[in-house]
Amino acid sequence: MLRIIDARTHQPATAAPARRGPTRVEAHAPGRDTTGLRVLLVADLLVRALELDGTPAWALLTGVEGGTRLRADAAALGVRPFEDDGAAGPGAGQAVYVVRQGGATPDGATVAVAPADAAGQDTAGLAAPDAVRLALLERHHHARVELDASALDDARDTLARWRRAVAAWARQPSRPVPGEVRDQLRAAWEDDLDAPGVLSVLRRVETDPDLPDGARFEIYAYADRFLGLHLARDVGAPA
Repeated sequence: MLRIIDARTHQPATAAPARRGPTRVEAHAPGRDTTGLRVLLVADLLVRALELDGTPAWALLTGVEGGTRLRADAAALGVRPFEDDGAAGPGAGQAVYVVRQGGATPDGATVAVAPADAAGQDTAGLAAPDAVRLALLERHHHARVELDASALDDARDTLARWRRAVAAWARQPSRPVPGEVRDQLRAAWEDDLDAPGVLSVLRRVETDPDLPDGARFEIYAYADRFLGLHLARDVGAPA
């Protein structure tokens, strides 16, 4: 069951209603900056985790200036579309709010997102947006993150290595995701959207000598439904 740490109480709270009704995910981005992008990214992770849990989710963006440009930046980052607050949607259900850490806390279950500092990097133009996304995912959303040149270079290198590996593994006979690994991945993202925990599982899988390559491929493809890093992008491309 997907749980978040509610910023109001600092205690775990269930993000999905007991009867699997829709969950309204409302992102309160502070503006068109790196922290605003991180708020939308965490909201995107919440929607993905809910859907993987079998819970319908309705994503909304509210209370932000420059929303059109922020949406464009978020789309480049792999964040799926958010509707405007007030749009017609599914019937009443649970609401979860995703806000900047230190900002106003709505009256409902709330995920607080720590600031992200671009450190002079060109994240507004979003050169190498997948690397920006991975660099943000490397730190838990409760921890401040600095997107300096070193962090972005490491993210680019990791993505290039993983995409080459996934493309190579895809050429081997498919094998199912081992139950133990599936449980580890789900335990991570269901524990307050622990993206670093998911990445840690993938790093172990990458070098585990006991796993066949076909299973590695399926594990990475499964985890990417949460991470949204396009890890299978190069499958079928010339070696």
